[in-house]
Amino acid sequence: MTHLTQQPWLTAASSRLVLGALANDGATPRFVGGCVRDGLLGRASTDLDIAIDQLPEDSMRLLEAAAIKVIPTGLKHGTITALAKGQHFEITTLRVDVETFGRHARVAFTDDWQLDAARRDFTINAIYTDRDGQLYDPVGGQADLAAGLVRFVGDAAQRITEDKLRILRFFRFFALYGRGGPDAAALAACAAAAPGIAGLSGERVSAEVFKLLAAANPLPSLQLMAEAGVLSQILPDGFDLDGLARSDNDPLRRLSAIASAGAAAIAKRLRLSKQQASRLNFLIDPPAKLSPEIARPALRQLLYDHGANQISDLALQQGVPELLPRIDEATPPPFPLKGSDALALGMHAGPEIGNILRSLEDEWRANDFAASRDELLAALTDLKMDKG
Repeated sequence: MTHLTQQPWLTAASSRLVLGALANDGATPRFVGGCVRDGLLGRASTDLDIAIDQLPEDSMRLLEAAAIKVIPTGLKHGTITALAKGQHFEITTLRVDVETFGRHARVAFTDDWQLDAARRDFTINAIYTDRDGQLYDPVGGQADLAAGLVRFVGDAAQRITEDKLRILRFFRFFALYGRGGPDAAALAACAAAAPGIAGLSGERVSAEVFKLLAAANPLPSLQLMAEAGVLSQILPDGFDLDGLARSDNDPLRRLSAIASAGAAAIAKRLRLSKQQASRLNFLIDPPAKLSPEIARPALRQLLYDHGANQISDLALQQGVPELLPRIDEATPPPFPLKGSDALALGMHAGPEIGNILRSLEDEWRANDFAASRDELLAALTDLKMDKG
């Protein structure tokens, strides 16, 4: 294919405005990466990256002359961001990596499209298109995309040495675009470099893991990760991929379904938020195994102790979504009495009030939350009178 079928983002007024401004000094701006790759597959895209054969300072000058807002997001790496008609465009000057260290690199700018393509991660991410849809494919990305082949540009081991995160990106892209078996050289390089994942920041690992787990069917990729020794770098306390079949497609529920243990360690490694860590811990070490036939009183006890949100989360993770309507119907009310009710009856403030209320609450729970507030107040009054 020599031309990309016209995509909404390619023909949009915002794209025409930005590309026109960038080309005013004779440069050639081209879209690259995910938008082109997904466009070739007929998928929508909103992340628009542009590569250009002119210095970022010149691109900034031309954009500002066209009254387009410019943000110098990464000037030393040749990257700026343009905002036109509500759409962001990340614009990067063609470059080569002079020296790489982790996610960072010392770069040199170039006007050679082949050299720019050679520094990218995968062939399917190194396809370019100009404003007319004319494709430029210097490393065979179209053929790989059509074949469902996720292949590193050039030497796989070298690409991974430049950034170990590319190990996880390989498995994520395989989950999204791969068909059939994986590229042997890529898989071997990922396996050999797997221990290097330990040196990556938790935020970067977490972002890749959750994107992979959001794929329609992440199981083949996860199986490859397990065989290559990659998954054990993320779930060192063990995993069981069979759990994936029962969970729904929520990434955190999927993570909890395959993790055998170690919620605290996983949360720390992935730098999860407090809310995410709490969810993960609850799902990995749940209070019960749910079933569609669970008795209503037992379900109500769980709902009272843990809340509808957590039990709904658990039902989806354990593969019993049919419980959700019952959860809405069965959720019990909060305990109707408070310490102020005891004080209003003339009871003296102190720990005894708490003990009495807990006793009444335990009895109320044991009787399936049946007693009304008035009945509980009457019981509290009787206790007060018994206490003298």
